Amino acid sequence: MITWRDEFSIGVSEIDDQHRKLFDIANKAYALLKNQLLVDKYDAIVAIINELKEYTAYHFNYEQEYMARIGYKRLLSHKVLHDDFIEKINSINLNKIDEDQEQYLLDILDFVVKWIEGHILGQDKKITGQA
Repeated sequence: MITWRDEFSIGVSEIDDQHRKLFDIANKAYALLKNQLLVDKYDAIVAIINELKEYTAYHFNYEQEYMARIGYKRLLSHKVLHDDFIEKINSINLNKIDEDQEQYLLDILDFVVKWIEGHILGQDKKITGQA
């Protein structure tokens, strides 16, 4: 479970709300992982991955437009980090999910949660001069 903490706030309400939504998507995945009643989780895993892909693309686009509007000098290097994340998420091999659904989902979650936390605290806070 990933919990929103005040330290994740960068002080831009729309971006903070979008970050909370990313946390919500991760928490859906955690709930799915814990659901022992659902034996075959493939379709649910694919749905969560697709939601993550779509929402992340929306969020990154919004964040990059915001950085451009305020003249953020590190926009290009920040965009490279976003592009790397999207490339990683897009490289998820849906055919491998069935080999061990729960472990696959756990591995994706581990990557996503660490990346989101590290990116917000280490990069996004720089946008508003908090890091």
